[in-house]
Amino acid sequence: MVATGPLLLVEDAGRPGLAAVGVGPSGAADRASHALAARVVGNAPDAAALEVTLGGAALRFHGEALVALTGAAVPASVDGRPVGMNAPVRVPDGALLRLGTPARGLRTYVAVRGGLVVEPVLGSRSRDVLGGIGPEPLRPGDVLAVGAPPAGSWPLTEVVPVPHVPGEARPGERAAAVLEVLPGPRADWFLPGAWHALRALRTVTADSDRVALRLDGQAVPRRAGELPSEGLVRGAVQVPPDGRPVVFLADRPVTGGYPVIGVLREADVDRAAQLRPGDRVVLRLARGAGLGDAVGG
Repeated sequence: MVATGPLLLVEDAGRPGLAAVGVGPSGAADRASHALAARVVGNAPDAAALEVTLGGAALRFHGEALVALTGAAVPASVDGRPVGMNAPVRVPDGALLRLGTPARGLRTYVAVRGGLVVEPVLGSRSRDVLGGIGPEPLRPGDVLAVGAPPAGSWPLTEVVPVPHVPGEARPGERAAAVLEVLPGPRADWFLPGAWHALRALRTVTADSDRVALRLDGQAVPRRAGELPSEGLVRGAVQVPPDGRPVVFLADRPVTGGYPVIGVLREADVDRAAQLRPGDRVVLRLARGAGLGDAVGG
């Protein structure tokens, strides 16, 4: 590693199934972008890759490699030659891959054919920033090994679909990111007008991270007090006593005691993981979910 930017982590598909012993699943914050990077270079879906937060990474390769960049679009180059996103890139022996800063979005994924080889912890090579589990954040001078290329031919004979670019508005969409929410299990904890308040325009706060997206804006009215701790899923929208929603991401705790008003659709959790402080957000009742299913009307 020549440079790491603000935060450079090794992430794979995570370590699910350990919540009973207090260990969260972790894994890539934007699962779709991580999976796409693996697919572009022909890796298994759970192969370890780099998660680059807000760009700024520079990687020197010792040996020829095939890489892919997905997620938040960054200006990137190999020895000064510009390279693109969502496509295979050949990197010669000794070359420097440099990533700039994304104009929008937060996390870029760098997959190398063969996957990154680090010591797994509890079955995963992912860094869990809340639990302090997995490989430490990378620093300049660190060296990572690359595994043997997977069996099978390359390049791929099928077209690799490129998803919506994280952080960019779809045609006709407002500048604010719209995240769809399915009604949650704790309607009895919210007061009239809760859903109307939830879908107000909000701003991502500076204390957001891989654990959770924290949102400022209109308070969601709820009862006072706390629930007994219960399990949390990825994308759960929890409302603490101050009424400001918290959207849980990859490194969430396995339990929580504040009521959950709803859960983001899977694809929208990936979109949430690409939002950065200052971005505007609207939480909207998911299409197909009737108002009668939503809390507070």
